Amino acid sequence: MVGREDLESFLIRMDLEYEEVDEGMFLTRSEDGGAPVVVHHADALLLIRMKVMDMPSEESMDLYRTLLELNATEVVHGAYGIEDGDLILSDTLELETLDFLELQASMESITLAAASHIEQIRSLAGHGSEG
Repeated sequence: MVGREDLESFLIRMDLEYEEVDEGMFLTRSEDGGAPVVVHHADALLLIRMKVMDMPSEESMDLYRTLLELNATEVVHGAYGIEDGDLILSDTLELETLDFLELQASMESITLAAASHIEQIRSLAGHGSEG
């Protein structure tokens, strides 16, 4: 099973800047300045989460439909979800069988999905192209 030290070694191998913000919870940043990703080593699971944006105050069926379609067709690891008014991308991996390449694929999939979809999502949410 992958332990906390193994996870830290994986983050170093991926050339990510990181800080441990709580026991077993790392805030990671890529060198290209992309959105931070939280990696949380908890019990038998590794939770990976990225905040994409604040959800709009008005509901948009087009936005919800697009997020579900992206989950089904383009997000290889994880899925879009809504938590506490935030749109997030998240994935959950089992520590028992986790290896470096699986973690790397998950992290890359999440960051690529966010970068690829953000303009479309913000447009549907009424946010335009601003942050």
